[in-house]
Amino acid sequence: MKNPVVIFGAGKLGRLALDIFSSNEVLIYGFLDSDEKLHNTEVSEVVVLGDTMDDGFLKIIGNKTEAFVAIEHKTEKEKIVKMLMDRRKTMPVNAIHAKAIVSEEAEIGHGNLIGPGAIVNHGAKVGNHNVLNSGVIVDVLAQIEEFVEIGTGAIINSEAVIESGAFIGSGVIVVSGVRIGKNARIGAGSVVIEDVKEGVTVFGNPAVALKK
Repeated sequence: MKNPVVIFGAGKLGRLALDIFSSNEVLIYGFLDSDEKLHNTEVSEVVVLGDTMDDGFLKIIGNKTEAFVAIEHKTEKEKIVKMLMDRRKTMPVNAIHAKAIVSEEAEIGHGNLIGPGAIVNHGAKVGNHNVLNSGVIVDVLAQIEEFVEIGTGAIINSEAVIESGAFIGSGVIVVSGVRIGKNARIGAGSVVIEDVKEGVTVFGNPAVALKK
């Protein structure tokens, strides 16, 4: 990647994205963040320039400057991605750490964050705007749809499917062939041995639905 990158979000994910781009010697133009308290401050000598909706900064994106969305709140992230596509005709780039391992036979979409030590194996499919934190394994023929977050050290075994908007906590094991429904949540350290329905939260070993 030759062009500098503007990172949307100066929080935890933004800092990780900065480290990832730095590992690939990609220049960061600056951060944009909705928190006014962060404006004109620095993160590792990179300036938080202003708000995520500031037209003065948005107009630089698209021709010679790329964008990456590192916002943790899913609804806000979706809003920023849509804005970039509608107003700037720009799809966010991937942030893939130099120490991640991604098979040449895997399919990777756009706007994904793949942290250090993560592995995406042969035939796996990773859609758009997902977060695969440090040490995540996406095994052979597994599928990750869109706007999924997978916590540190989680293992998505072969042919498992993680549907859009799902949250997978740190250290989770999803066994082969299991499907995690849209917007489902899997608590940290859980072992998921059967399908999880849309919007359901599960926890434990084996993982079971939490009572409301």
